[in-house]
Amino acid sequence: MSSFAEALRVQRWDDHRYYHHSRINQSLHLVSALSFLFSYVMLLKDPAIAALTGWLVSMTTRQAGHFFFEPKTYDHYNKATHEHKEEIKIGYNLQRKVVLMSIWALSPVVLYIDPTLFGLFEPHTTVMEFIRHTAIMWLALGAGGLIFRTVHLFFLYDVQTGLVWATKILTDPFNDVKWYHKAPYYLFVKGQLIDPHTDEQEEEGHDWFEEEEREEAPRAS
Repeated sequence: MSSFAEALRVQRWDDHRYYHHSRINQSLHLVSALSFLFSYVMLLKDPAIAALTGWLVSMTTRQAGHFFFEPKTYDHYNKATHEHKEEIKIGYNLQRKVVLMSIWALSPVVLYIDPTLFGLFEPHTTVMEFIRHTAIMWLALGAGGLIFRTVHLFFLYDVQTGLVWATKILTDPFNDVKWYHKAPYYLFVKGQLIDPHTDEQEEEGHDWFEEEEREEAPRAS
């Protein structure tokens, strides 16, 4: 169990230090995390609403941060090129995300062409029914994407790596709120576009806000 917890800690920290330098990206991850938490609650009440929120808000804000705002130049903090980081990415790197997001965006077209989705649905008769069928399809796509990559990691690495990654993905919303809840403060109040401590901080028990305040406090002469 301690090995699993340590592997989870390492995966989370590697994901942060490699792929979350931008304060805009961190802030968008906060929005994504909060909406994902709403989706988790709604999953028990209305899976269609959960899926619509998860894909239209959570996934779009999360992936927009990676695609448009995260630096893709040489990473001096980790002494790694963007290409190297993409090669060693355990989960979905940008190329895999393009495939996943393309399937998501095009899937309503398939439902429009075949309203039964190969016999899985009763044909929709209203726009709202079409939207709800699309949402259920997206819910299945999200679950399928998680299961597919988890099993894939079983063969690429080992069973624990796959299970750790799946656990990380499912608990990321909670962790992102914990780590990135002050990112908007640094972005909008401090005007800080890049996290200056990506390579210096330890993830457990570190308060970025307090450190920033200490750095700005007047020093005794």
